[in-house]
Amino acid sequence: MESAKTTVLGVTGSIAAYKAVELTSLLTKRGIVVRVIMTSEALRFITPVAFKTLSRGSVVTDLHDEDEGWKPAHITLADEADLFLVAPATANTIAKMACGLADDALSCAALALNPRAKILIAPAMNGKMWMHPATQRSVAVLKERGAEFIGPDEGLLSCGYEGIGRLWDVEKITAKALEMLA
Repeated sequence: MESAKTTVLGVTGSIAAYKAVELTSLLTKRGIVVRVIMTSEALRFITPVAFKTLSRGSVVTDLHDEDEGWKPAHITLADEADLFLVAPATANTIAKMACGLADDALSCAALALNPRAKILIAPAMNGKMWMHPATQRSVAVLKERGAEFIGPDEGLLSCGYEGIGRLWDVEKITAKALEMLA
């Protein structure tokens, strides 16, 4: 019997963080093991409780979190990941991943990711931030390394602007994640 696939879900500091709860639920219902890492900025929008309940597992919120034993949680998750999914992904997190910066649990896990893991990034940010040459260069660097992007979508943004920057539809992110795990 094949073991369940593991998705490490990185949740960053975007108003769209609440949508990651539904994403966790949808993936778990499809038999995917979901392990969640939240940035400190994500914690300003949503608490770990919903993720713990829906994923049936602990949530890493700090670089020095440990599930048990001596091995750092972010390294354990980097080793276990079949898919490393960042949703929502802020411009900051995308830039950190592109530059190899590692100053929190999510960015450290991204840098320590096992070579067999696939990477899916679902951006959510202000449209001007998304279109900025620095962000587009970070996206290009990550694509060159094999990361895939889904979105962002167009529509009314939480900042009041209309345009590109919305988190892609959660059901479509789920479908893409399942496709990449197949």
